Amino acid sequence: MNYQLDAFAVFIFLGIVQAVFLSVFFFSKTSRQREVNIYQGIMVLAMAACTWEIFLCYTGYIIHCLWLVDYSESIAFLIAPTFYLTIHRTIHGNTGRVPYAHFIVAVVWLVLQVPFLLQSADVKFNAWVGAYHPPGLAFHEVDENFFSPPYHSEWVLLHFAVYLVMGLLAIIRAFRAHRESLWHPVHPTLRQLRAGLVQSALIVVLILLIKLVYRDDTGDHLLAVYISFVIYLVSFNVVRQSGFFQRPPLVGQPRYKNALMGADERKQLLQRLHNHMLEQKPFLQITFSLPTLAAHLNVSVHQLSQAINEGLGKSFFEMTAEYRVEEAKQRLKDHAHIKVEEIAEQVGYSSKSSFNAAFKKITGHTPSDWRSKTR
Repeated sequence: MNYQLDAFAVFIFLGIVQAVFLSVFFFSKTSRQREVNIYQGIMVLAMAACTWEIFLCYTGYIIHCLWLVDYSESIAFLIAPTFYLTIHRTIHGNTGRVPYAHFIVAVVWLVLQVPFLLQSADVKFNAWVGAYHPPGLAFHEVDENFFSPPYHSEWVLLHFAVYLVMGLLAIIRAFRAHRESLWHPVHPTLRQLRAGLVQSALIVVLILLIKLVYRDDTGDHLLAVYISFVIYLVSFNVVRQSGFFQRPPLVGQPRYKNALMGADERKQLLQRLHNHMLEQKPFLQITFSLPTLAAHLNVSVHQLSQAINEGLGKSFFEMTAEYRVEEAKQRLKDHAHIKVEEIAEQVGYSSKSSFNAAFKKITGHTPSDWRSKTR
């Protein structure tokens, strides 16, 4: 047996390892408190499971574990629903309900596939050879008399397309609710939702092209490469939004005894700051921090902190709370059907208690009381 180990195989294998590693963070105790992270974790693991089978079949190592042939067919039907649920929970927050109906197709396909999964190694060998056509290998003589669901790729393609349309409609409604353009979104979460939709749409296009150009499953390694690329991209975004690189130094910056920033310079910086906060709304991110904001404004942390403290007469955290509360007031008024804790998550607070405390300190009312007074 000649194994095929090339750049495609290495890239796919590293993507699988990265997906498993990434899922640990999605399923950690802190992360799984948000339902969106649970569905993202399931989606990443499902993608890893599908690419693992492709890796084994493409390289030829499947010959040592023939019982894994086609094991991921039903798992492929988990990717589209969890993608849609990730969009839904990102928009609406936690709902407390488990959407079992979205996983019916995966369960039904698994039941239909059981007769094949129980077949002998010779049957599995023939299935692999018939799909990937490894050179020098011939079919084994075996009586194949069992039912196996046909047209897996076509059903997966249709399944993806349905959920893509559902995701697109959900995102369009979110853009309209926030009065933003689909082509030029300002809100960072809306930009992420749009990017995720485009990446998933490309999977559908790629499956279609591969099935049109390549015989059987001989082009599946290209799909696995793209899925691995998406996993790398998700990992990059997770790291970029992490607070690890935004930790303040143990020794704080000196106060402004020898500061050189003049009144005019400080005024210009505060105007840029205000425009950035209104247009980009970076404070909606839970990981929003002073170093991140300073980097976006292309000034030092020391200069920005000085401008906020001396120019606004408040701390960075007080300023952030004011922007978040102002945004929350508008959302509480415009979206009466959304729960207070969901509003808290949307404006950058990781806990309802912190949100309530900040809201009451600034407005004199709890979020629920303020909402009832504005009706």
